[in-house]
Amino acid sequence: MTDVYICPFNNKHDTLASITYNLYPTLLNLFDMYQKGYLERQDLINRINRVPMPQTEAQARGSSFEEAVIKGVNEEAFDPDILDKVRALLPRPMMKTQVYCEHQLDNVLLYGYVDVIGKTLAVDIKTTSSYQEGRFAHSHQNFYLPALRSKGIRTLRYVITDFKDVYQENYDQTIDFSVQEIQIKLFCNFLEEHRAEITDTKIFGK
Repeated sequence: MTDVYICPFNNKHDTLASITYNLYPTLLNLFDMYQKGYLERQDLINRINRVPMPQTEAQARGSSFEEAVIKGVNEEAFDPDILDKVRALLPRPMMKTQVYCEHQLDNVLLYGYVDVIGKTLAVDIKTTSSYQEGRFAHSHQNFYLPALRSKGIRTLRYVITDFKDVYQENYDQTIDFSVQEIQIKLFCNFLEEHRAEITDTKIFGK
């Protein structure tokens, strides 16, 4: 029986540990899909290695929608009522868009970008073909909350549209990360088990 590598988290350290893993929310959310059987192992390895993949129509539409909401680009391609509903949920004033976030969890650095921040509210815009309430409760993007605490952000709001209606989910600094932390440990184990197949060494803090 082979030993299983454990990626422990110890948040009681007075000083930060050295970085062993650089992870971003999209990759961790893909690992969640892999765990649930929606993604093949090789597809996950390819995403870890940043193998170029063609953009899907849904991804292109989502990016275009964000541009329309925030910058007013190509607005005519979308329902004006949906645009208005989404904009009504953005922070006022908008202080900055595409804000870099990072948060260290023991030896793991989590990093990414949130769409827009205000004085106390951060917003990430999501598009989907189907929405279920509470969909982002265990999203790894929720780590943007501790990452943005020093900027005065108290709430992270997901603004979601299926292009028929608009929904929102709000999370604050009291959020429980226990589910995400367990999944990060399991992903670190996966990385170690498949280290020989991983060519993008940035993920190992290099």
